[in-house]
Amino acid sequence: MSQQKKHLQSIKVSHEKHTAECETQIMPIPDTVCISMSQHIGAPCKPLVKKGDYVKVGQPIGDTDAFVSAPIHSSVSGTVTGIETIRSVAGGEDQAIVIETDKKQEAWEEIKPPSVENREDFVKAVRASGAVGLGGAAFPTHIKYNPQNLDEVDTLIINGAECEPFITSDHRLMLENSQDIIDGAVLVMEQLGLSKGYIGIEENKPDAIALLDKMLAEQNHPEIKTVTLRARYPQGAERVLVYEITGKTMDAGVLPAQLGVILSNITTIAFIGQYFRTGMPLISKRITVDGSAVAEPKNILAPIGTRIADVIEFCGGYKDEPKKILMGGPMMGRAIYSDRVPLVKNNNAILAFAGSQSLVPEETGCINCGKCHKACPFKLLPTAFAAAYENRDAEKLDALKVNQCMECGSCAYVCPAKRPLGFINKLGKALVKEEASK
Repeated sequence: MSQQKKHLQSIKVSHEKHTAECETQIMPIPDTVCISMSQHIGAPCKPLVKKGDYVKVGQPIGDTDAFVSAPIHSSVSGTVTGIETIRSVAGGEDQAIVIETDKKQEAWEEIKPPSVENREDFVKAVRASGAVGLGGAAFPTHIKYNPQNLDEVDTLIINGAECEPFITSDHRLMLENSQDIIDGAVLVMEQLGLSKGYIGIEENKPDAIALLDKMLAEQNHPEIKTVTLRARYPQGAERVLVYEITGKTMDAGVLPAQLGVILSNITTIAFIGQYFRTGMPLISKRITVDGSAVAEPKNILAPIGTRIADVIEFCGGYKDEPKKILMGGPMMGRAIYSDRVPLVKNNNAILAFAGSQSLVPEETGCINCGKCHKACPFKLLPTAFAAAYENRDAEKLDALKVNQCMECGSCAYVCPAKRPLGFINKLGKALVKEEASK
C-alpha cells in the first residue's frame, strides 16, 4: 500500500470564483495614466522623461542602477503632463509619471524580440523586459533567474494555484494564453539548464489542467508536468508550494534556489514567453474586478498606470457605495485609500465591497481554542505572538519564531474571537527587526 502524501496545515476558504467563466476583455485606453516608479521590491526607479516629453508604447520611462530593481515602461503613447508624488498602497510616497494619452498606441521604434546567445544575454533581456513576480511579490525576475548556485538547481515550479477567493485572472490566462505559458516554461528551462518543470494548479480548475496536459502532450514536452493541488489556502504561497510539489521544507529566509528550485508565478512565465516572441515589455496586466459593490464583475486587460476609478467605470461603475476597496485578494490584498490609485505590475485583482462584506467584525477575548495554531501551515503560535507583542517582548517573539510567519492571514480567518492575528504578527516581526537594528 502506498503511503499517503503528507500536507502542510491549511484552511478551506470561501470559493467566490464568480468570474471564472468571464473571458478577458481588453479595456479601452484611458485619457490619462499615472505610472508609479516603485513597482518592485527594491530601489524605486528614477524618471527618464520630463514634463512635455512625448512617449510611445514600450518606451523606458524609469530605471535605476540599483541591483534589486526593474525598469518601467510606458503603457501608452502620449505626452508627459507631470511627475507627481503619490501616496503608495503601502502608505509611503512614490514618484509617478502622469501621461495624457493620444489613443494612437504608437509603439516605440526600438521594440523587437531580444537576441539571446547565452544565459547572460537571457538574464539581461529579462531585466530589460521589466519583468517582476506578477503573483504579488514583485521581486525582479532577472535576479531570480540568476542564482549564485545555478549548477545545483534542476527544477522549475510554476505557480498557478490561485488560492485566493474571488481572483480568476490566472485561470483565464491558463485558458486564453496557454501557449505563452508553455513557451515561457520551455525557454526558462533551456536557458537555465533545468531538467524538470511542474505547473501547480488547484483542483478547482480542471479545464485549465486538461488543456495544458493536452498541449504539453501534443507538443512533446514530457519534461513539464501539471500537478493537481488541493483547493486549500494558502496553497499558492511560495514555501507551501515548494513543499507540496517537492516535499522539501523551506524556512523563512531560505531561497527556493537553495533547495534546487526556481519558482515563478504563471503570469510571469507567460509574459516571458510573450516578450521573447514580440519584444514588447511589461505594459499591461490582466486583473479580476469583482466584489459586492461592482456592477459588472469581469476579467480585464488594462494598461499599467490606469487609475482604479477608470477600471471600475469600465466594469459598469459602482452599484453600491464601496466601503472597502482591495488591491489583490481578501486574504493578503491591501486596502487602498482611494480609487485614484493606479494599477501596478503585481496587481492581479481589484475588489470593491459594500455592506456586510466590508465590515470589520468586532473583536472579542481569546478563548484559547487553538484554531489559529491548527490553521498555520508552519504550526506557529499566533496567540503567543500577540501576548509577546503586547508586552513589547522582542526577545520572546524571536524565540517563538515570529519571522517564520508569512502573513497569509489563515489565523485571523479562523479565529472565533475575530482577533487581527495576522496583522499583529506583522507588527511583531517589525518589532524584532527594530530591536535587532539597535
